Amino acid sequence: MLDTYRKLETPENIDLDIHIAGPLVRILAFTIDSLIRMGVQIGLLIALAFLGKVGMALWLILTFVLEWFYPVLFEVLNQGQTPGKKAMAIAVVNDDSTPIGWSASIVRNFLRIVDFLPMGYVTGLVSMILNKDFKRVGDLAAGTVVIYREKSKAAPKWPASTSSPPPIALNLKQQRAMLSFVERQNSLTKERQQELANHLQPVFQQQNQEAVNHIVRVATWLRGGQ
Repeated sequence: MLDTYRKLETPENIDLDIHIAGPLVRILAFTIDSLIRMGVQIGLLIALAFLGKVGMALWLILTFVLEWFYPVLFEVLNQGQTPGKKAMAIAVVNDDSTPIGWSASIVRNFLRIVDFLPMGYVTGLVSMILNKDFKRVGDLAAGTVVIYREKSKAAPKWPASTSSPPPIALNLKQQRAMLSFVERQNSLTKERQQELANHLQPVFQQQNQEAVNHIVRVATWLRGGQ
C-alpha cells in the first residue's frame, strides 16, 4: 500500500511508470478548486443581486452549472487538470494512462454525491484508503486514476566537443550508458566523473580527465556530431 508507483504496458509493449496521487494531495487540490468556485459564486451573487428574484434564479442556475461542470470542463480540456490539480502537479487519467474523456469525467464527477455520503466525503475517503490506487467511488465507476504529472524537463545541455568513434563496437546498452553519462555530467562532481570514466580504462587506455574527455567525444560521435 505504501508503494505508489505502478508500471503499465502499452499495446506497443512499452512500459510506462506512473506515480499514484494519495488522499492528502487530492484533498489539497479539491480545497483549492472549492475556494475558486466559492469566489466565483460570491462574485456572481454580487453582480446579479440587483436583478432581485430573477438574479437569484440565475445565480442558482449558474451555481449548479459551476459546481458540477467546472471539474468536467477542466479535466477534459486541460489534460486532466483543474486549477487545483495543476497547482498540486496531479492529473486524472484513464486506468491505462490515456487522457480522460467526456463520459469518464462526467461519471467520476457526478458520483461525488455518493462519495460525499454520509457527510464530508467520508465514503470517498474510506474508498481511497482501502484501494491500492487511492480510487474514490467515482474513479472506480469511471475507470480513472489520479496521478502525479511530472513537469517536462529541459533537454540537458551538451558540452562543446569534437567527435571520435569508439575503439570497439558498442551494443545498444553501452551506447545508452555513454550518452547518459554526458547528459548527467553537470550533476556530477569532477571527482565522480573521473571515478566512473576510469572504469573504462582497459578500453580507452586513458584515465582521469582524459578518460572523461574521451567519453564525451565518443558520445558526441554517437549523437552524430562532427
